[in-house]
Amino acid sequence: MTRVPEDLLRRLAPQVLAALVRRYGHFDTAEDATQEALLAAATQWPDAGVPDDPRAWLIAVAARRLTDLLRRDQARRRREGTVAERALPEEWTAPAADRPPAPTDDSLTLLFLCCHPDLSPASQIALTLRAVGGLTTAEIARGFLVPEATMTRRITRAKQRIKESGTPFRMPAAGERPQRLAAVLRVLYLIFTEGYATASGPALHRADLVVEAVRLTRTVHRLLPDDSDGEVAGLLALMLLTDARRAARSTPDGQPIPMADQDRSLWDAAMIAEGVALVSAALPRGPVGPYQLQAAIAAVHDETADAAATDWPQIVALYEVLLRIDDNPVVRLNHLVAVAMVDGPAAGLALLDGLEGDPRLATDHRVPAVRAHLLERADEPVAAREAYLAAVRLAVNPQLQRYLAGRATALGVSGRSADR
Repeated sequence: MTRVPEDLLRRLAPQVLAALVRRYGHFDTAEDATQEALLAAATQWPDAGVPDDPRAWLIAVAARRLTDLLRRDQARRRREGTVAERALPEEWTAPAADRPPAPTDDSLTLLFLCCHPDLSPASQIALTLRAVGGLTTAEIARGFLVPEATMTRRITRAKQRIKESGTPFRMPAAGERPQRLAAVLRVLYLIFTEGYATASGPALHRADLVVEAVRLTRTVHRLLPDDSDGEVAGLLALMLLTDARRAARSTPDGQPIPMADQDRSLWDAAMIAEGVALVSAALPRGPVGPYQLQAAIAAVHDETADAAATDWPQIVALYEVLLRIDDNPVVRLNHLVAVAMVDGPAAGLALLDGLEGDPRLATDHRVPAVRAHLLERADEPVAAREAYLAAVRLAVNPQLQRYLAGRATALGVSGRSADR
């Protein structure tokens, strides 16, 4: 019995789906046919062996299944005529299983379609993970802590919205491409962020979402080798340089470890080297984008042998450039932490006073957590304890709550003292 590589079907699934959608349309039916072809492969290949061209095999089987589904679905019979009118004669029937299709990878086109501007960010993420990532609806629902039925409705509505938009299955026109690519990168960044620092659930991070975000970003980078502004490379570098620290980010029982206290020997040297090479090549190529700058900041951290040797002035300078092109409260929060490392906690607290009124951070635990850290450094344990407990009340993740409560307790200040 031949063992089917675990990642092979997941890697091929979006290519098969994209090939069917490009040829026939019918997103929903094409996805059903693709899933049936993947099931056939999972059951047949262990005994028969993996074909020499598994992608061609899957497309052929899926195309035949799609043809069957269309013929048996009376409600869609009229649309078959539309497909026939725009297809070439040789496309009127499914290709033979031994006839390999043209070696075209439509994964990028499918990714652009899933990140259609008519969809909400939540729908873009869900559809991307389902159609391009190959995750099941149940897996996506678990990842975002919603019922499977809710996620099913979200994905179904997203596909219906794309259908109603009449968007053809092709790459966006040149004039639309930068904006559409920015939406794709934003979706991939959000998937990575949710995996790296999950907002809810029992764990600090979701490695499966991180791995999927990296894989999809690699796909975009591979399919866009002439990425003019370097932001695809910048995003991939940022993901690699950040995820390289995964093994050192938490204790055996799941609580977070601050970067300054992490065992850097556990950091993934190969990922760091790849990330540094990517951002180093991207930065000189044109206007610098936010992903490149965030990757450059991550590289400064990752290339430092120990926390004490971190080049904080360089990090402050990079954040100030980032603020000029992407001024948002989270960047400002990170910037003031870096300033505090250079000029002392009082300088950071002064900047934090001007940030706390931003309504976008009103329920974000990071604001009181940063205040607590700076007050602790300023040797004000009573005020630091109050800030840590305020952060506990805002934090959603239970591991993070335990960590922040532990920091408050470690200050050695009683609740009665804190009240005085």
